[in-house]
Amino acid sequence: MERQEILDGLLEVLRTVRTIDPARLEGVTEETDFLTDLNTPSTELINIAAKVEHKFGIEFEDDDIDHMGSKVKDIIDLILAVEERGKNA
Repeated sequence: MERQEILDGLLEVLRTVRTIDPARLEGVTEETDFLTDLNTPSTELINIAAKVEHKFGIEFEDDDIDHMGSKVKDIIDLILAVEERGKNA
């Protein structure tokens, strides 16, 4: 899957998160920070991760979540890493 395709899917997920102001989703890039740019509570990141798993048909390991950064690119990198792990399993 391409990074832009993942970003588009991630934006679909983020539009369903009540704690994120939809106006803040305009112009989201890989450098957008969930905590500072989108004003997302850190506790909401777990909910977002669960929605991402469902959207992309993947499953994160606990370590993945523990080491996930707060930028959009961090989640995209994580999705790609989980996909790669699945291919090698």
